[in-house]
Amino acid sequence: MEVVSAPLFSLSASLITALGASPALLAVSDDGLIAWVEKDVPLGSIHEFASKHDWIPDKLVVAGEGEWIMPGFVDTHTHASQFPMLGTGGQYELLDWLRNITFPGEERFADVAYAQRTYQDVVRRIINCGTTTCCYYATLHLEGSKVLADVVHEKGQRAFVGKCNMDRNSPPTYVESSPEISVEDTQKFIQHIQEFELDHTTDQKPMIPLVQPILTPRFAISCSDHLLASVGHIFDASSQTTKNNYVAHTYTSIYDHFSLLAPRTILAHGVHLTDPELDLIHMRGVGLSHCAGSNFNLRSGVASVGKWLERGIKVGLGTDVSGGITPSILTEIRHTSIASKVRAMMDVPPSTESSPVPVSSTLQSPFTSPQGLPLPTLLYLATLGGADVCNLAHRIGTLTPGKEFDALHVSLPPGHREPRPVGESLETMLERFLFGGDDRNIRKVWVRGRLIGGTDLTLVNA
Repeated sequence: MEVVSAPLFSLSASLITALGASPALLAVSDDGLIAWVEKDVPLGSIHEFASKHDWIPDKLVVAGEGEWIMPGFVDTHTHASQFPMLGTGGQYELLDWLRNITFPGEERFADVAYAQRTYQDVVRRIINCGTTTCCYYATLHLEGSKVLADVVHEKGQRAFVGKCNMDRNSPPTYVESSPEISVEDTQKFIQHIQEFELDHTTDQKPMIPLVQPILTPRFAISCSDHLLASVGHIFDASSQTTKNNYVAHTYTSIYDHFSLLAPRTILAHGVHLTDPELDLIHMRGVGLSHCAGSNFNLRSGVASVGKWLERGIKVGLGTDVSGGITPSILTEIRHTSIASKVRAMMDVPPSTESSPVPVSSTLQSPFTSPQGLPLPTLLYLATLGGADVCNLAHRIGTLTPGKEFDALHVSLPPGHREPRPVGESLETMLERFLFGGDDRNIRKVWVRGRLIGGTDLTLVNA
């Protein structure tokens, strides 16, 4: 049983809630669940409030001046196998980048020893960047993909891991030989993850395994119709999907045609989605992973995230390494902020003195503004929004009693702190962290109450 005494940042809808100028008190059970939260608890009254809940902690974590506890980051789309290619290929657009950089780099993961060395470093780095939940693409190699799942499981991160499917329009040295082989290896990979020891349950709710398999067909042009149909069958093997009479005239409707659009589906990028496609995505309950850094780097375009949110679509952030240039959700928050400002300039024509132009309805939503996405929305996308995309919003994403304690202990250096007694200075410090911080400001990373990363743990293990 653990008690955390600190200023806490949580979320209510898309709004920041700072739980008091004085430290809040948050209790974590042995099962990693948030048992209760008390607001405005002076340091001298910690044991008094703990006794109120019949709580005898065996460990107390106190966040000092310039520190707070917040929900962990969720990365809804990245490629663990592309970390060795980080920072290269910026001269290419998507298809040339895949041909010249990505596919040759991913071929190396046929070597299991190489996969083991690389994935150890990759997962450690992502955790220390504050990512408590991550959606990973591996490669098309079965054994190498198993290694990634094993490493994530060993390190205690919450993750979805997928073995790629690709049987056409790929290099002859990096393509699956048939749809049947692709599906067979996918099923073996799923079985491998399901054989991990299941996490225990509690009286409050069943505890799902932290690592779960996910289906990752690369994209429509690299998968034959037969393969997409087979993956769709795996995806929906236990129930009959209702199909609309959509003709596959759009990229999104191709996936719908093969029963691959559902509340458990995550579509990345979405830069060029049309209104009918967005309607279909919303109707199917699909989540969108916004990868602003990758979209900039590969010159794919600027997605209209405010428009997605206004439509009620689930949206989270993705680093998309190595299309994106960093594994840090903090950096992705900055890219997302810039993208939203670019989008605002694109969507709102400049006004003139004689004929002022009203702000568009998109920019009047609670999620955005004429200046782009505000701080609460950026925090939401990085935490609860990503949890919602992963269908985990009922378990993580906020520091709420009954949820699992996936959280960060953040610390700003003295030169970046402001006193907290008045006004919104805690929010100011959060803004400083989101726009100027990095992994050195993340002291602890917890998943389901277990300390798995951060600078404190690094120093202990050094």
